[in-house]
Amino acid sequence: MLILAKSVLGLMLGFVLSLIAAAILIPILRKLKIGQSVSHLINKRHLKKDGTPTIGGLIFIIPTIIIMALLYLRGSIEISSNLIILIMVFLTYGLLGFIDDYLKVKYHNNKGLPTLVKLALQTVIAIVFYIIFMRNGGEASVVITSLNLNIPLGWGYGIFIFLVLVGTTNAVNITDGLDGLAGGLSVMAFLAYGVIAWGSYWIAGYQEIAIFAFVLVGSLLGFLVFNTHPAKVFMGDTGSLALGSALATIAILTRHELSLLLIGGVFVIETLCSLIQIIAIRKFHKKVFKKAPLHHHFEELGWIETDIVKLFWVVGFLLSMIGIIYGVWL
Repeated sequence: MLILAKSVLGLMLGFVLSLIAAAILIPILRKLKIGQSVSHLINKRHLKKDGTPTIGGLIFIIPTIIIMALLYLRGSIEISSNLIILIMVFLTYGLLGFIDDYLKVKYHNNKGLPTLVKLALQTVIAIVFYIIFMRNGGEASVVITSLNLNIPLGWGYGIFIFLVLVGTTNAVNITDGLDGLAGGLSVMAFLAYGVIAWGSYWIAGYQEIAIFAFVLVGSLLGFLVFNTHPAKVFMGDTGSLALGSALATIAILTRHELSLLLIGGVFVIETLCSLIQIIAIRKFHKKVFKKAPLHHHFEELGWIETDIVKLFWVVGFLLSMIGIIYGVWL
């Protein structure tokens, strides 16, 4: 029960500290005119969001790190190689997103970092992840407990880490297109992985991984106070890349990578819809959806933004619950 108490405490602290961070950061972002550039190609209704403060991911990144540091200093948690990996990936992807956001704001466009530079930096992060993981007794294999499979990958596990990180971060980034959508879905996903981490007692630092997940949930709830419609701040790539990377890392460290397809099901669907749309346009010169990703398709159908978000949240919640059942029992 102690880990539950610590997790609840972490969630509560995350929520309170993120509210304080938002109260401080949002006025600063406004004063510095760090606003989102909204393309007219998305939806005319989104044009009114142009100039809304971005880089709001700092609102949940900073409190999460501060709280984990405080918990360590008071002896409530211990440092493990897995926790080091998780925080390292969370911060480096957050920094990568911050640089991307900064360039977009500076040049008033949505280009940001060149794709090759992003991939190169993400490759370095994956390599460091792989080295730390393997040097601390990590097993270079994919485990599917429900099928009793253990697939050894050898050095290819480093490539696997890279693909999961890149795939998940891009999926969260693609989904971050409506007020509160990616943030709300991330709350459910990290809640699910927090519960899964509780039961992964054979993993070094499993308690700390669970506590991190719940601290981040609390911080995200505080962020959503300002990010739900009408949003007063956007998380930007700073937030979406940090969230996606942390989600992928927890899935890998707890050896529940397959659960990610369920728990992050809405992220996966959004990404697949975008991929299908790209292939259909380039190969067949036709559209499958009115606009991709999927949430923009619903907008084109005339749905209200808040209704789309609520629908996706419900689907995300149900998939997360199924993911817990699969991840814990199967």
